[in-house]
Amino acid sequence: MTMTTDAGDAACLDLTRTLRRRGVVVLSVFGMVWALAGGSGLPSPGLAVAGVLGALLAAGTLVAGRRRTAGEVTRPVRLPERWNRGVGVVNAAEAAAIVGVVAGANASGHPEWIPVGVCLAVGLHFFPLARLYDQRQYGWVAAALTALAAIGGGLLAGGLSAEAVRVVVGLPAALALWGTALLVARD
Repeated sequence: MTMTTDAGDAACLDLTRTLRRRGVVVLSVFGMVWALAGGSGLPSPGLAVAGVLGALLAAGTLVAGRRRTAGEVTRPVRLPERWNRGVGVVNAAEAAAIVGVVAGANASGHPEWIPVGVCLAVGLHFFPLARLYDQRQYGWVAAALTALAAIGGGLLAGGLSAEAVRVVVGLPAALALWGTALLVARD
């Protein structure tokens, strides 16, 4: 059974606004994490520059998202039954996948694969979240992050350095997350 919404339903409009605000915050914060991961592959002072620029972009995304979600809701969400349980399962699977990637890469002596594996896990987890949150933008970021992981994996397998792969995967991943935050706020 699907929860139906009516534009006049104040509770639904409030839930829509709340979910979009949370999405903007989570996407913005993790965009900052990916900016730092990508910046760690740059020559000195690349990490510091990525950190400062990342903080500014994350702050800008948060402010813009807050302003945009304060306005009128143009499309109330239609959440599936037990959507919050589904979100918990998806997030737990993502966390387990990330732990598995880190443990497996380190145990095999190939920690350079961690950013690629984490990006893949994060990307894949957005596919079901798009449906569970009724936010098609999560499908776009899922595709972008999954593609970045594939590109990074191909480059790493082709001999590109671990540092360069962190830049190639991390910085575009940050931009994809911040861009998605703005799109979620706008919807």
